[in-house]
Amino acid sequence: MKLNHLNKILIVSEIFYSIQGEGTRTGLPCIFIRLQGCKLRCKWCDTPYALKFKGDGKPMKLKDIILSVKKFGCNLIQITGGEPLNQENVLKLMELLCDEKFIVTIETSGAFDISKIDKRVIKILDIKCPGSGMSKLNIYDNIKFITKKDEIKFVIASKTDFEWALDVIETYMLFKKTKNILFSPVFNYLEPVTLAEWLMESKIPARLQLQIHKFIWESNKRGV
Repeated sequence: MKLNHLNKILIVSEIFYSIQGEGTRTGLPCIFIRLQGCKLRCKWCDTPYALKFKGDGKPMKLKDIILSVKKFGCNLIQITGGEPLNQENVLKLMELLCDEKFIVTIETSGAFDISKIDKRVIKILDIKCPGSGMSKLNIYDNIKFITKKDEIKFVIASKTDFEWALDVIETYMLFKKTKNILFSPVFNYLEPVTLAEWLMESKIPARLQLQIHKFIWESNKRGV
């Protein structure tokens, strides 16, 4: 049975080793598994090459993905996309990676059910603000499955987005679910200092995050 699982296929956009640029693990060496395909079309998407299901991704068996990540000698993995939960076999990949003692994180838009994700996995839930054009796809029932180790992210393009996010935090009592609430300005659109000022004025204990990989390397560079 395990061999059958290892032979399952995922469509992979890229696998690379870099520095984690976002979240509570910012700055740590990390392996990224970027899966191909996403049904969302966020206005601010910074990985458009990973959106189309028939894009330049390649099919890989789970066993080959695991062999690829082992070569880097790093125990932190982030699974991203595209939208990784668009491919059902990612659930088994995460389970197998956890069995191999990797620290596994997944970044998801929250437009798919997260209840079946292995409990050992750290979930990063990107709740889509109105400015993205995709807020209608948020599945708020997913919040029930957020635990203290998980993270909730809001990407902010405007004061409207910011105030909307504050309402979501209050309505769903997000700080009772996790202390890891992240606010990120849309890169090259909203100045970080502006978002910093809004956060300080609001007095909420959320974390301002910048995508530091876009400052270390060119902002549109792949594989970092």
